[in-house]
Amino acid sequence: MTIISTIIEQHAEEAAFLWLQRDAAVRDPHYNLKDLAKLDDRVEAHIDGLRIAGDAGWEICEQALEFEESGEVFAASVLAFEGGDAQRIETVIAAGAASEETWRGLVSAFGWLTQEQVNNLLPGLLKSEKSEYGRLGIAASAIHRRDPGAALVEALDDPEPQFQARALRAVGELKRRDLLPVLQRRFQSENTACRFWAAWSALLLGDFAAIEILKTFTAEESPLRQRAIQLLFRVIDSKQVQFELDELAKQLSGLRHAIIGSGVAGDPVRIPWLIELMNRPELARVAGEAFSMITGVDIAYADLDTDRPEYFHAGPTEDSEDEDVEMDPDEDLPWPDPELIGAWWHKNQISFQSGKRYLAGNVISSENCMHVLINGFQRQRMAAALELALLHPDRPLFEVRAPGYRQQRLLAAGL
Repeated sequence: MTIISTIIEQHAEEAAFLWLQRDAAVRDPHYNLKDLAKLDDRVEAHIDGLRIAGDAGWEICEQALEFEESGEVFAASVLAFEGGDAQRIETVIAAGAASEETWRGLVSAFGWLTQEQVNNLLPGLLKSEKSEYGRLGIAASAIHRRDPGAALVEALDDPEPQFQARALRAVGELKRRDLLPVLQRRFQSENTACRFWAAWSALLLGDFAAIEILKTFTAEESPLRQRAIQLLFRVIDSKQVQFELDELAKQLSGLRHAIIGSGVAGDPVRIPWLIELMNRPELARVAGEAFSMITGVDIAYADLDTDRPEYFHAGPTEDSEDEDVEMDPDEDLPWPDPELIGAWWHKNQISFQSGKRYLAGNVISSENCMHVLINGFQRQRMAAALELALLHPDRPLFEVRAPGYRQQRLLAAGL
């Protein structure tokens, strides 16, 4: 077989680039499961080109590891894991362990494997005396929703807080109810991430004592604030939710979180407030998303959107002297038209009852959550997965970031 190195290099570059696009897509508001599956097919096509190239494909991916980027680690790791070569596996694990970002690419590659390949690799990782191997085994078990058994118990005492926190999170994802006492002992952890994930998992397992801990994360700005809101406001009672939302809305840094939290709570009593906020350009799109989270209305598809305000600016500009380099968090959301949405709500509000919780237009139930997992956008699907995990105490949290074909197969089988 003739090997054309430029073509193989292009496959490696495209696989890495498309994986980065996919890594963002699983959290984007405009991707649904079908879109994700199509993007997966594009990634797989380039990975397949590398497979066909054999050793030449691996060598080019191995060279690209020098860039120390997560996409390149992903591509090389898929080849190494699928091939089962111990030296190549050692190479990619070493590359993945270099940083948090490269670790993401390494773990994601394990999620790309078939069940047979996972069965061949996972036991060796979990039993390895090398810490990086065991940590990868725990993360891989969690993303495949496979119970790693005694290895998870050991991981809860990992000396590295980053990996201990991942193990604490896995307890909730996998619904390891027997480990609830360990979670409770971590409620007082000095490490913020460990304390958070212990409380998050405990609440997912039904321990309402974790509510007070998660409240401390919703009260002040932190990287975990939104994660706390996403779970807490699905669990506490309606009156308490409204109080917490009002308190958040009073804070300069909390208003945006209150808007998102309104969509999480799902109570239509907040909709008039959300529509009013759509008149403020800096909040309009996130308010529109919260409205859609409750009502199920696709603002763009229903022609309830409008043009971007002429003088509104968010995100980086081409001005070299502009110090604002933060990306616009609402870039992929439509611009809602407050008047059109107000008219829609006036006509349709009779279908919604204050005090009840809705997701994508229907009262939350197992059937509705399954429908959203199949047809909803990614952020709606994340919400549906959490709701299902709360409705079914012994059912693992559905992984909405898994390869599209695997999700489709599980959903077709009713999970």
